[in-house]
Amino acid sequence: MYSHLATVIPCVFLGAYLLAFSKGTTTHRMLGKIYMSLMFITALITIFMPAMVGPTLFNHFGWIHLFTLLTLWTVPTALIAVRKGNIKAHKRKMVLLYIGALLIAGGFTFVPGRYMHELVFG
Repeated sequence: MYSHLATVIPCVFLGAYLLAFSKGTTTHRMLGKIYMSLMFITALITIFMPAMVGPTLFNHFGWIHLFTLLTLWTVPTALIAVRKGNIKAHKRKMVLLYIGALLIAGGFTFVPGRYMHELVFG
């Protein structure tokens, strides 16, 4: 769980920066590579984290794991899009990734019974 937090927390800030500031710069590309790597690693880590709230599949995977699939699909397809010069598709995928995998999935972590809820609210 701590490795998941260590990879996902920087993504919240990196992703916000990348979405808010100049695109296509050397800094954007460098930070983007770090962001995409961390997001992909985060998704791989979550495969091994069992769902702690709600119904599960195989006594392990829960609804929250749909965001894992979103990330594992979005990261490579966004990279392919930008390498092909399809900036519009790349941007759309990056916004989807940030909102879905970080804001929405992150919001669910503050639901009572989840680790972050206990950590923040006691």
